[in-house]
Amino acid sequence: MKKIQLLPLAAAILFLYSCKHDEKAKIAFEVADVIPVKISSVSALALPKKINATGLVSTENEAKYSFKIGGVISRVLVEEGQFFRKGQLLATLNSTEIAAGVTQSSLNVEKAQRDYERAANLYKDSVFTLEQLQNTKTALDIAQKAKEAVAFNEHYSKIYAASDGFVSQKLASEGEVIAPGMPVLAINETQRNNNYLLKVGVTDREWALISPGQTATVTLDGYADKKIEAFVFRKSQTADRSLGSFQIELKLKLKDIKPAVGMFGKAEIATNYDETVKVIPYGSLVEADGDKAFVFTLDGANKVRKIPVTIAKVDNQQVYLKEGLDGINEIVISNSAYLNEKSTIKIIR
Repeated sequence: MKKIQLLPLAAAILFLYSCKHDEKAKIAFEVADVIPVKISSVSALALPKKINATGLVSTENEAKYSFKIGGVISRVLVEEGQFFRKGQLLATLNSTEIAAGVTQSSLNVEKAQRDYERAANLYKDSVFTLEQLQNTKTALDIAQKAKEAVAFNEHYSKIYAASDGFVSQKLASEGEVIAPGMPVLAINETQRNNNYLLKVGVTDREWALISPGQTATVTLDGYADKKIEAFVFRKSQTADRSLGSFQIELKLKLKDIKPAVGMFGKAEIATNYDETVKVIPYGSLVEADGDKAFVFTLDGANKVRKIPVTIAKVDNQQVYLKEGLDGINEIVISNSAYLNEKSTIKIIR
């Protein structure tokens, strides 16, 4: 009988113990759900504005060499990629027809000279009139000028290099019949390695901030481990309609390398203007993807709110923002990875 009475008492004790255990577990859970965080003020910093752009390597001057007269190409003395010096012979036409023209013009001058001398003697003897003498003199002058024209064309039946450079494209070959002015060689001029340019495209706003002479730093994909000094050489006054951007030419200060024309490069151009950017610790970022990320800011006493930001650049442990945090003074800088907008926080000073 006593055993039967003890059962309700044991059940009551067990019920009270389980209630206390559940209450302690609930308190422990609530305490564990509070995430301690540190906060920091958002600072602003004035930085020199830099413009990032990409483009292709070229040279200061490009040209297409051609013959002044038409004919059959006799020889092309250079190949694509070959360097040449100023005054070097690059290509020639077959000289048979040209030589015949030179000889013919010389014979015409000799005949006109004899006619003039004969007319002068006859004029002295009053056989020829002054008009006849003047006509023979005019014929002599015409023949001499025709000979000069033929000699000029003979000189331009050969292509000579106007400056140091290299062949970027060979457009015609030996044996081809070519018309006057048709390109034979596409060349890029180089002078002591100082004529290489990086041509980049920029927006309207960036174009307005750039002036000739401003410094830049260039990295070429072919020489990724080298930082090349450069400066703004010139900027276009019209937009490139095919690209929809303005072209800026950066002259490269090369020392021990000769890049290929068409090589891809990245440039960072320094301007004379400062921009104010917000600076935050790198540890405050969450869900970073490219230049997009989020940070947490306070939302009341113990809650947080997630704010999107756009990254301009990262320097050591600091992040410079291009956009975001307008009107925000403080952000969470620790334990951000464990937070969401339903989290309860406790600020640690």
